[in-house]
Amino acid sequence: MDLKDTSQNNPETPTPRWFACYTKPRAEKTVNERLKQSEIECYLPLQRTRRKWSDRMKWVDEPLIKSYIFVRIDPSTYNKVLQTEGILRFITFERRAVPIPDSQIEVVKLLLGQGVELEVTHDRILPGQSIEVHAGPLIGLQGELVEYRGNKKVLVRLGEIGQGILVTIGPEFLTKI
Repeated sequence: MDLKDTSQNNPETPTPRWFACYTKPRAEKTVNERLKQSEIECYLPLQRTRRKWSDRMKWVDEPLIKSYIFVRIDPSTYNKVLQTEGILRFITFERRAVPIPDSQIEVVKLLLGQGVELEVTHDRILPGQSIEVHAGPLIGLQGELVEYRGNKKVLVRLGEIGQGILVTIGPEFLTKI
């Protein structure tokens, strides 16, 4: 298995690209710290949620996508990432690690920064109507409209990792593309 490097730049200095890695269950935060200690650029999208224990309620930061972490590396760092305790493998397609466009990582950061309600779906969602948000804090965001649990939500498809992110947003803020 190897990395796809689709950069058009000088082949001797490959551009770092984002890749998704699969971690051991419930090890995302520990892996994030280990990667940072190894000076590997990484991103662990966390979402603040309220959890109930038998005796109290508490706000906790949980990974948005369970068992996933994103690393921005060039091919020379590939093995160093795999040797990090807690990393199981890269997310691959046809036995090759697939780069994730910078724009998709930026969309996740934007959504988390807006404080909107997010929900990750692991189901393969069939393509729907393409939409664009025309008002509100997510103006300019493009995605697919999906009917889900009776609410209209915007789906931002992250095709390279087979995941989707559903965002609750009122239909009055959407226009067809």
